[in-house]
Amino acid sequence: MTKTTKQGATGADDLIAFQGLPGAYSDLSCRAAHPTLRTLPCASFEDVFAAVREGKARLAMIPIENSVAGRVADIHHLLPDSGLHIVAEHFQRVNHHLLAPQGATLKSLKTVHSHVQALSQCRKLIRELGLKAVVHADTAGAAADIAAKGDITEAAIASSLAGEIYGLVSLKEGIEDAQHNTTRFVIMGREPVDPDPKVPVVTSFVFRVRSVPAALYKALGGFATNGVNITKLESYMIDGHFTVAQFYADIDGHPDSRMVRLALEELSFFSREVKILGVYAASPFRQQQNGAQ
Repeated sequence: MTKTTKQGATGADDLIAFQGLPGAYSDLSCRAAHPTLRTLPCASFEDVFAAVREGKARLAMIPIENSVAGRVADIHHLLPDSGLHIVAEHFQRVNHHLLAPQGATLKSLKTVHSHVQALSQCRKLIRELGLKAVVHADTAGAAADIAAKGDITEAAIASSLAGEIYGLVSLKEGIEDAQHNTTRFVIMGREPVDPDPKVPVVTSFVFRVRSVPAALYKALGGFATNGVNITKLESYMIDGHFTVAQFYADIDGHPDSRMVRLALEELSFFSREVKILGVYAASPFRQQQNGAQ
């Protein structure tokens, strides 16, 4: 782990941890969701979880899925054993910038560096400018490398925050192909929260069904009969076995409400294991999206 990237009062309660270098989109999300907290960059997601578990940070900002690229690799495997609870969610609009050293122009560029997903999300501009794409481990790291080289033929695709931190100029902003490009983050803490059941609430959990015919159909039947909306359902392999799947799910509603409680009881009956990862207030972004449809 490295130094914090915002000035302010010291102490773990004033820190929110994220994976990546200063200027990463996770860093930007931390500042947007909790502008009063300082950010703590960590090398890996495991380091982020450990920072909160060990009291080195108050919260963790974890990307879980992107509207273009889909789910973030490995996160579903790590969340159940993180020792933390989901306490909130945050949706961050991804606004890519083409960043370059002072003196660079669109015509001077020959190569562009970034994370593989960021490069794939900006194919149109890369093709339009005839640039050679170079893959980096992350967007902020690419920006840091470009700043260190100072070569006006090289640029990076990263956030505006990365440009500010590393002293790069934004030659063009909003260069992503899809204007809906948004990443959903979950914010995690050591203790669970108990949101007001009267406001829109999300319950996140993982489960494994019993190895019997139609087990998944039966396990999920309770949500249909009780009118509980499943907003996300994904399966992934565990323990290296192709026959053993664990499911991650998000549903609308609080476990204390009668319909959700009945649905979860039926799920538990047909499952080997059900683990609640968090019960938290739904982001206003969800209502905005529903209203736009």
